Amino acid sequence: QVQLVESGGGLVQTGGSLRLSCAASGRTSSNYDMGWFRQAPGKERDLVAAITWSGRSIHYADFVKGRFTISRDNAKNAVYLQMNSLKPEDTAVYYCAAGSSGRGSFNYWGPGTQVTVSS
Repeated sequence: QVQLVESGGGLVQTGGSLRLSCAASGRTSSNYDMGWFRQAPGKERDLVAAITWSGRSIHYADFVKGRFTISRDNAKNAVYLQMNSLKPEDTAVYYCAAGSSGRGSFNYWGPGTQVTVSS
């Protein structure tokens, strides 16, 4: 099994930036697609960005295109989400997720990290 732990969340002003990190441990030798999700209070968990094991295919939700960048470093077993031009509506708990390569699903989840954007 893979264990995922997010870090880098916090409080930031509108227009500011944060970089979230996801550290993976356990069966990290397997090929995993990775994703970032977020969930605001009382709302469903939404996909923010996803990246394949090779890094050649990347998907962004429309509401973050041009502002967020997902990247990965397989040698470090890490995935990142660079968030720029943050808005109050970006406030949510952000989760790192992993799934077997090519299956389009996510089976492993981190505990989440809080991102709060003040207005």
